[in-house]
Amino acid sequence: MSSTVGQVIKCKAAVAWEAGKPLVIEEVEVAPPQANEVRVKILFTSLCHTDGQTPLFPRIFGHEAGGIVESVGEGVTDLKPGDHVLPVFTGECKECRHCKSEESNMCDLLRINTDRGVMLTDGKSRFSINGQPIYHFVGTSTFSEYTVVHVGCLAKINPAAPLDKVCVLSCGISTGLGATLNVAKPKKGQSVAVFGLGAVGLAAAEGARIAGASRIIGVDLNPDRFEEAKKFGVTEFVNPKDHDKPVQQVLADMTDGGVDRAVECTGSIQAMISAFECVHDGWGVAVLVGVPNKDDAFKTHPMNLLNERTLKGTFFGNYKPRTDIPGVVEKYMNKELELEKFITHSVPFSEINKAFDYMLQGKSIRCIITMGA
Repeated sequence: MSSTVGQVIKCKAAVAWEAGKPLVIEEVEVAPPQANEVRVKILFTSLCHTDGQTPLFPRIFGHEAGGIVESVGEGVTDLKPGDHVLPVFTGECKECRHCKSEESNMCDLLRINTDRGVMLTDGKSRFSINGQPIYHFVGTSTFSEYTVVHVGCLAKINPAAPLDKVCVLSCGISTGLGATLNVAKPKKGQSVAVFGLGAVGLAAAEGARIAGASRIIGVDLNPDRFEEAKKFGVTEFVNPKDHDKPVQQVLADMTDGGVDRAVECTGSIQAMISAFECVHDGWGVAVLVGVPNKDDAFKTHPMNLLNERTLKGTFFGNYKPRTDIPGVVEKYMNKELELEKFITHSVPFSEINKAFDYMLQGKSIRCIITMGA
């Protein structure tokens, strides 16, 4: 790989020129990494709903991926060319108060920022086409055969791990898994309700399965999702539309007063309230994962809290990207965590727009895109 070090690399990237339009495969120029940056050859990338939600164009989306370090900028000591990495949309500088706290993963320097389209080092983009800058997305921009990422947003992983599988751990799957394992923390034999059975919710269910939950109740408005969810340990299903009483009441009736843990993965404010109100008094814990609309307000009676229910929120499953994600990869390597069942489709890079169609039609949990194909 050494021949490209310090040089501009020309490669293919899927560029979003404007909102709502298909991505266009273009030849882009990728500048060498500056201080604290790393240039990565992306081998596999995956799609997530966040790709495409932005006001800034032209842009290269993509934030769930796996790749190999091509070169490193000045001051980078943790990574070297040839290392296998997962780029992550949020980071870990290891210096700020959040990074130094065992309780937080919300790095001050590298926390997700969907509006910023440039690198922190110099406020410029590393991508261009004929001199025109193409903006970055959440610091990763993995819909490009090469990308430049801040060292704090790269998890160095076991080189034996198959990148076409573990790439899904760099966003949604870790978010759901960690919401259950790190935040809800169900005890063996407890009951867990999961609201929303998309990729994140299925990962939350997988976390409950790994934790040894006795009952995993999936709550979703789409009954087509129920059969698939059984593979992730879901034992029972509730469709709120099938009942004429609030779903929290349905769940309380099913579980002798409430579930032990609930994980909300939809972003619907009503689901958030239901998830909190369906947990058992005395010990129940509800965890919010889904992102609400900006004007939403959470309303519940304070007695629900006074009766010893706990409400928590999480960001990226409370995982610190550099410290913790390598360990999640090891859970897959030692067969504790199953990833194959999350991957329902695969397409070559030239057909990336097809992957968006699968996602928008609700057909795919995760679609893997093979770069260079």
